[in-house]
Amino acid sequence: MMRLLCITIVCLILAGSAYSEETILTVNVSAELGGNITLPCRIVSSDTLSFGDNGHRIKWTKVEVDEALNKDVLVKMGEHMKTYGNFEGRVFLQGLDSEDASLIMTEVSMDDKGKYHCEVDNGIEDSLQEVILEVHAGLTTGAVFPYSPPSGRYNLNFQDAVQACEDQEAVIASHEQLLAAWKGGLDWCNAGWLSDGTVQYPITKPRHPCGGSNNGPGLRTYGRQEKIRQFDVFCYTTALKGNFYWLVQPERLTFDEAVEACRDDDAEIAKVGHMFAAWKLEGYDRCDAGWLADGSVRYPISRPRKNCSPTEAAVRFVGFPDKTVKSYGVYCYKPDQ
Repeated sequence: MMRLLCITIVCLILAGSAYSEETILTVNVSAELGGNITLPCRIVSSDTLSFGDNGHRIKWTKVEVDEALNKDVLVKMGEHMKTYGNFEGRVFLQGLDSEDASLIMTEVSMDDKGKYHCEVDNGIEDSLQEVILEVHAGLTTGAVFPYSPPSGRYNLNFQDAVQACEDQEAVIASHEQLLAAWKGGLDWCNAGWLSDGTVQYPITKPRHPCGGSNNGPGLRTYGRQEKIRQFDVFCYTTALKGNFYWLVQPERLTFDEAVEACRDDDAEIAKVGHMFAAWKLEGYDRCDAGWLADGSVRYPISRPRKNCSPTEAAVRFVGFPDKTVKSYGVYCYKPDQ
């Protein structure tokens, strides 16, 4: 009996009842630590009708040198799907069409690197693809961040959105920049403007209020919108050309006092873009809430710990408090001379 193995656009004819290492075509992919990655598996059956049948079985396995240590990742049979072990809640089938068995993996860790097999069996013939996943720390050149104004979420038309990013030492992000940020782990449930006039938002952890729990991770899109409509915005900032820092003060400050304190230190009160660049690109970490130039109070956490963003690295947003309260410190920014 002849077996048809199709891997991407290369098809190999195999004889016999088992795959051999010499005949399995390998695809290499690379993911950023903590980000998201798609392991490709696009298999076209010689029986074009059978693949779309709900009776087919898809199985993803992490393959070890010792086969006894192989780990099941995901199994789908018809409408039923199950994930296993530390992959549970982190892996999803992409399912762009009936021939797409690609696996989306979120929150990639160093333990995820290695060899994976994608097997598809429709009851008549089966096919196999091998994917090698490499994981690296990544060299990020910019940071994407969501932004809403003091007036609250969904209060920016397109022109206001462009200006809001510029006011925070950033520019409005492109689709490509938001996609890269999603691959880097960005998850945000509020829709925001992008530079091409579309409105989108990135979801790493599918859930009911954010496009539905049955949809896989990815960019959710509302498409192009009339530019008078109001949403939030995604901004993009690059590496700092100066020093972002927490200004040590003997007591807490009002907003006006915070602005003056930075001036007295030959600096300016930092903007939101400064904080995100320092946090994302330099690993800045401080568990003290401080005033920023837009009147918001935030703090950057790169090392999650108790009482300081215990579950994830993030820029934590306290809000836009009354500017007359003396409850917070301040973050300053001193440009290079």
